[in-house]
Amino acid sequence: MSAVAINHFFGLPETIEKLILPISRSGESNNESRGRGSSNNIPIDILESPKKYIFYLDIPGISKSDIQVTVEEERTLVIKSNGKRKRDDDESEEGSKYIRLERRLAQNLVKKFRLPEDADMASVTAKYQEGVLTVVIKKLPPQPPKPKTVQIAVS
Repeated sequence: MSAVAINHFFGLPETIEKLILPISRSGESNNESRGRGSSNNIPIDILESPKKYIFYLDIPGISKSDIQVTVEEERTLVIKSNGKRKRDDDESEEGSKYIRLERRLAQNLVKKFRLPEDADMASVTAKYQEGVLTVVIKKLPPQPPKPKTVQIAVS
C-alpha cells in the first residue's frame, strides 16, 4: 500500500490541512517545480508547540539580505529568496571542472504556508544562522466560545 493511500486511509491529509496547509505542495507554480533546483527540494520542518509554531528552512549559502519573510492576506506566510548560492570555484586551476553538481538551490525560492486561526500574525520573528532560517509565530490564547442568541420566530 502506498504512503499516499495510507495517509488518506488514516485521515492524515485532513489533519494536516487543519494545522498548517502549504498553499501548494512546493509553494510555487507547476512550471517552476519542473525545472532544476526548484523550491520543492528545499527541506522544511514545522514544529508546533503549545505556545508557538516554528518553521525551520535549510537554505545554506544565501546571504541574509537576500531572504524575505512576509505575512500576506488570508494568514499566508511567504518565504522568498532571489539570492544565488556562491559556489567554491576551484576551476581557476587549468583543467579543473566539476564532474558532479547536486547542491543546487532554487534561483527563485518561494514557499507559502496558510497559517491556522490561532497564529498571532503580529508576532512573527525570523532568524538566519548557519544556513538555517527559523521563523517563529506565537499562538494566540484560546478564546472561549461566545454564546449565540437565536431569535424564535412566531408562526
